[in-house]
Amino acid sequence: MTATPQQPYSPSMPRGRRRPRAAPRRGPRSTAARDTLTLVALPLIAALALPAAFTGGGTRRWFGGRAESQRAEAQAAKDAAAAAFYELDTAQRDLRISIETIAAVDDSPAARRAAADFQALGLRIDEASHRYIQAVDAHDLDRDDLEASAAARARTELTTAKDELDRVKKDLDRFTEGLGPLLGKAETQLARLAPAVERARQSLLAATTALDTVRDAGLRADDLAARLAALAPELTRLNQGAGQHGVPQTLERAERVAREAGTIRAEAERLPERAAEIDHRLVSLRTRAEALTTRSEQVEAILSELRRRFTLACWQDLQHVPEQADETVRQAEAKLREARAARDAQRWADATALLSTARALLNSTDEAVSAAGDRLRRLNAVQKDPQAEIDRTRFAIRDAQRLAMAGRNTPDPRHARPLDDSVARLDRAVAGLEGRHPDYWHFLTETEAVRRTVARVVTLIREERGAGAGH
Repeated sequence: MTATPQQPYSPSMPRGRRRPRAAPRRGPRSTAARDTLTLVALPLIAALALPAAFTGGGTRRWFGGRAESQRAEAQAAKDAAAAAFYELDTAQRDLRISIETIAAVDDSPAARRAAADFQALGLRIDEASHRYIQAVDAHDLDRDDLEASAAARARTELTTAKDELDRVKKDLDRFTEGLGPLLGKAETQLARLAPAVERARQSLLAATTALDTVRDAGLRADDLAARLAALAPELTRLNQGAGQHGVPQTLERAERVAREAGTIRAEAERLPERAAEIDHRLVSLRTRAEALTTRSEQVEAILSELRRRFTLACWQDLQHVPEQADETVRQAEAKLREARAARDAQRWADATALLSTARALLNSTDEAVSAAGDRLRRLNAVQKDPQAEIDRTRFAIRDAQRLAMAGRNTPDPRHARPLDDSVARLDRAVAGLEGRHPDYWHFLTETEAVRRTVARVVTLIREERGAGAGH
């Protein structure tokens, strides 16, 4: 049996299988067929080899659609949880700054309660953050062999962690909104802090400048310098800042320093004028003392006339006026000498106080000396025409009686009784003028007392009627 030529191998044919007999082919054509077959087979081999080339070196294997979908959903849940965690962390940091601001300024029960509530809220934030971190650490979404069920669990846990973070964030936002009044008050005080401290520094500088100016003019102003030096520790505390001493305390200190330094500056600026005023008062009071010495010498002549023309009761209380006037004038002159010494020593406060004492002594002397002359004048007038004093007093009584009866059929006993007593008292005073030596001074004091009583009744009536009209 003659052997037939073997057919070329084709990948689509099983090995060992032979094709049916055919006519022999020429050599050149058989060669071309083999080349064509080779060219067709190469792309197929290359295509089969590509996946192996790209998956080499430990890269992730390609899985089916469901596993990759679960991985993508889990990754999306992880990203959303991370965003929620970041938002909560940022909000907590901002709120902590607000709480610290309030605590630095406000020590009220509301501020302390806000700090405690923030601390309790911080515990919830820590718990929610811990759950989120546990969920992230428990699932590696980049694993090559991540199964769909594992990816689903990761998505569920991460979504739960995100929801908890969102809930805490909402509570945090509500808490932040409730802090509005406290935070506004704290920020207002903080806004006042720097300007207040600066005003205190500028006030101290202005006081120092004013003090230097008066010293250059030859005025020592030692008391002002001592007061200014006493503010130095306060300036040190201001420079140390509110962080060490507290915002409210620093604000109060700054305002006090500014106020006291402003007072020192004003007094220093007024010091030259004050010195001139003290000099003027020294001269004026010395002149007045000299004048009162001259007037007190005339009191003896007035007393002599009173003794000669009127009864003892009209001048007895005045007989010691000359001695008393001399004594008070001497005391005043001594105080003036002390004031001059204080002025020369530039003890301005002492000089001012001594001048005030001297003035009071001279005033009392002036009143006593004037009382003697006034007594003689009034006694002369009533001795000449007592009826004028009587008519003046009766007119006051009748005017009060008309007022008491206005709008009434009968007067109020509280008003009528003192008015009736005043009429009787005036009648007794007038009767006392009869006789050879009437006590004119007693008469004058009685009529004055009657007019005072009548004036009180008139005031009472008007107040009661004014109150009634108001109702």
